[in-house]
Amino acid sequence: MRTSVEPLEGNKVKLTVEVDEDELRSAQDDTMRRLVREVRLPGFRPGKVPRRLLESRLGVKAIREEVLRDALPRYYSEAVEETDLDVIANPEIDVTSGSEGGDVVFDAVVEVRPEIHLAGYQGLVVTVPSPVPGPDELDAQVDRLREQFATLREVERAARDGDVLTLDVHGTRDGAPAEGLSADDLVYELGTNTLVGEADAALAGKNAGDVVELTAEDAPDGAADLRILVKQVREKVLPEVDDEFATDASEFETMAELRADLEVRLVRLRRLQATMALREGALDALVELVEDDPPEALVQAETQELLHGFSHRLDAQRLRFEEYLEATGQEPEAFLAELQSQATKQVKADLALRALAGAEGLEVDESDLDEEIVRLADQNRSTPAQLREVLERDGRLAGLRSQLRNSKALEWLVEHVSAVDEEGNPLDRSMLVSDDDGTEAHMGDDVSEGVDE
Repeated sequence: MRTSVEPLEGNKVKLTVEVDEDELRSAQDDTMRRLVREVRLPGFRPGKVPRRLLESRLGVKAIREEVLRDALPRYYSEAVEETDLDVIANPEIDVTSGSEGGDVVFDAVVEVRPEIHLAGYQGLVVTVPSPVPGPDELDAQVDRLREQFATLREVERAARDGDVLTLDVHGTRDGAPAEGLSADDLVYELGTNTLVGEADAALAGKNAGDVVELTAEDAPDGAADLRILVKQVREKVLPEVDDEFATDASEFETMAELRADLEVRLVRLRRLQATMALREGALDALVELVEDDPPEALVQAETQELLHGFSHRLDAQRLRFEEYLEATGQEPEAFLAELQSQATKQVKADLALRALAGAEGLEVDESDLDEEIVRLADQNRSTPAQLREVLERDGRLAGLRSQLRNSKALEWLVEHVSAVDEEGNPLDRSMLVSDDDGTEAHMGDDVSEGVDE
């Protein structure tokens, strides 16, 4: 088999493949064995039709067509691998010679992943939140903890934000009771704006015994009239900031110990947030350098991948797609448009990281690949040898290698961008989370426990 590649306009190439007649004979034998198994002729059991009889019945032209139909995809795949083409769509194959006999020549016009040029990636500047907590943040954390242990006290004054109201709510639509819009003894914190319409604004300043009537245009299933009776107004009474509170709210015996623990958690959280913001900001800045629209084939493939992953998560929660849209108030078209926008950004990021890796000569060696396979095997509770066999069989090793190369490119980018805080001051990178920092290893469990945004 001989191959050649000719660049075409856009990001397409024409792959020309020549296959000798002698090489095609083994493919013809494979096709004939398949036809013998599949073709049914009167008087012969399945799989027992003589080959010569089958050739006579089908004819040379029909058999040749079957041979080419079977063999060309395999020859095309081998040619793609031989020429190291990074194809991103199905090919358009045209047999230019040998459709009836002799050597076979066919052209495959196919779209390949474009190689983009990045200008200016060496001078990117990323703004990230300071990893050092502000002076009032610790007090705010203590106040949030006090909120959790607050008691309620009835007051004889007008309601204000933060008060807890007891309400009787009755909704009607066209004079008839509106389903799902009525509740007795509803406990509601004023100022959270989780009721319909302008309910919070109407309830502010009201006293126990007052009645509020309003039309909620944003009520479920359409506009509805609401009659709300304020039955009780209670204010929150926060506990004193003392050792007794520390004992009730935590495992610590003193307020000093509790504050010290909250401060450690807060610093850890801020460091992690700054680290993640730097990575995300660096990648976003790199993506901004990609001027051309990515190939539609890549965007559609990534969109389908995102949709598949989202559907899998819904299945795990036993939710139908329609139920999710109804719960979130989204239209299918808007949801898919957002998904496609996300896919476009991810494709641009992939192309940009590939370009950066190429420009900086970043490569993945076998030790990198082996280390990643060991890590993935441990996650999947298999052996590295078993996982490698699966990856090789499914043709996924090249994809894994590309992912690792992109990871190297992102790490290079994060190390080389200029990082500043919100005031434009250079960021102290020693305050960020490093790979060997235990904080990062536990970012999914106790990093934010006890610390609120």
